[in-house]
Amino acid sequence: MASKMTEPDYGVILDDALYNDGAQIRAELFIKPRLEVELAFVMGEDLEGPSARIYDVMRATEFVVPALEIIDYRTEVPRAITDTIADNAAFGAIVVGGRIIRPMDIDIRWVGATLSKNGIIEESGVSAAIMGHPAAGIAWLVNKLHAVGGGLKKGQIVLAGSFTRPVDIAKGDVIQADYGPVGSIGVSFV
Repeated sequence: MASKMTEPDYGVILDDALYNDGAQIRAELFIKPRLEVELAFVMGEDLEGPSARIYDVMRATEFVVPALEIIDYRTEVPRAITDTIADNAAFGAIVVGGRIIRPMDIDIRWVGATLSKNGIIEESGVSAAIMGHPAAGIAWLVNKLHAVGGGLKKGQIVLAGSFTRPVDIAKGDVIQADYGPVGSIGVSFV
């Protein structure tokens, strides 16, 4: 573990850093961008801790959609927890696309994906790699936010966590994430 942290971290998704499938993203907006394959949960109702469980997250979620997170470290590895807090958890941007699904329409633990860069598969994974169930990552977040007086609100987009290793990206790269029956996301960096 390069960062020597013992639990997940979290940051804030900013409105001006939300892209849709097919976007051409300016590479110079980032320092050293990398991509992660994720699922985004769109909240259908408010959710608060301190005892949120997977079933609470599933009940409060209106939609789940494939997503890519662009992470962009502004600090050096190894990172301390203070670095990741100051860095907004390395948040750079997110890209959403693919098929919008209701959380109970499929077993979201088994959403798999491949991540290709310039036509070559670089990574693959399955969403159960996120704490055993992607909603477990959201439950962890809700409980963590409760400790600081927060929670999740209806309409918010929440990333569950990556189920692949990050892939370096640069100007000129074309990315395709194939989530099988849940659709795909394609973006290019210009």
